[in-house]
Amino acid sequence: MKRIITSLLLLIPFFSQAQSHHEIGVFAGVSNYYGDLQDQWFPSYGYKPNAGIIYKFFVHPRVGFRFGCNYSRLTAADSLSDIPVNKIRNLRFETGLFEVHGGIELNLLAVDWNRAKVSPYIFGGIAMFYTNPYTDGMKGEKVFLRPLSTEGQGLPTYPDRKQYNLVNMSFPVGGGMKFFIGKTLMVCTEVGFRYTTTDYIDDVSRSYVNAKDLFDYRSQQAVDLSFRSDELPGGEATPYPNYGFQRGDSKRNDWYWFGGLSVSLYLDAFGNVRDYWQSKCPRLFW
Repeated sequence: MKRIITSLLLLIPFFSQAQSHHEIGVFAGVSNYYGDLQDQWFPSYGYKPNAGIIYKFFVHPRVGFRFGCNYSRLTAADSLSDIPVNKIRNLRFETGLFEVHGGIELNLLAVDWNRAKVSPYIFGGIAMFYTNPYTDGMKGEKVFLRPLSTEGQGLPTYPDRKQYNLVNMSFPVGGGMKFFIGKTLMVCTEVGFRYTTTDYIDDVSRSYVNAKDLFDYRSQQAVDLSFRSDELPGGEATPYPNYGFQRGDSKRNDWYWFGGLSVSLYLDAFGNVRDYWQSKCPRLFW
C-alpha cells in the first residue's frame, strides 16, 4: 500500500504540468442483458435504445476521470431461447434501467488539439443502477415481479431467501475509439460491459418453491407467473416443478452492456468558454 501511495504522489507533478481539459457531451446507442433468460452476449433480439450524458476531466492527455448517467431498458424471453428446459419455463421480463457511474479512462495515445487526433481507449469504474422487473399478466396487464416473491423471497417458510434490492452496484469496463474533430468536438465509439452485484435483474436466480406456499402467502398470480408452461400448446400437462428444482443459476450474477456513440464538447477550462470559442473555433465571417 505504501508503494502505491508513493507512486501516486510522484505522479502529481507530472499531472500538474500536463495540459488538462474537460469533455461534456451526450451518449446514444443500444443496450442488452446477459443472465438467466439470455445466455448470449450478442443475441439476435432484445436490443433497446440507450441515452445519457457524460462528463470527463482529463488531468493529462492520456489519463482522465469520467462521470455520467444513462437510461435504457432490458428485456428477454424464454420463448426465444435455444435451451429446451428454458422454453418450457416460458418466463419473460422487461425493466427500465437508470445508471449513474464514475471511473477512469486511459487513452493509448495522447489525445489533444495539437497532438494525436485518433486513439483507442479503455475505461473501468463503479456504478449504481436501478431496475424493477415486470412482465405481462394473464390478461396482458403490466405486473411487477418483485412483490410476487416468485422464488419465495421474504416468505416465512423460506427464511434464507431475502427480498432482493432494486438499487444495486455494477462495475463498468470497456473501451472504444475516439476521434478529435477540429478543435472543439470529441466523437467516441464505445462498448461497455457491466458486471452487477445482483442476480435478480430478471427476477430469476435460484430454485422453485412450493406452489402452495406462493398461493397462501402471495396469490394465484404469483403461482401463474413463476412458471408459465401452461401458456404453451399442450403445456397445461406439465406439472409445476417441485421445491428445489432449478429455476435459475444462482452462481452467476447478471450483466448488462451499452454500446454506442458519444459526441462531446472539448474545453480547456471552465469559466472562460467565450474566450475558448473565440480562440479555437473556426471563423464564420471574415
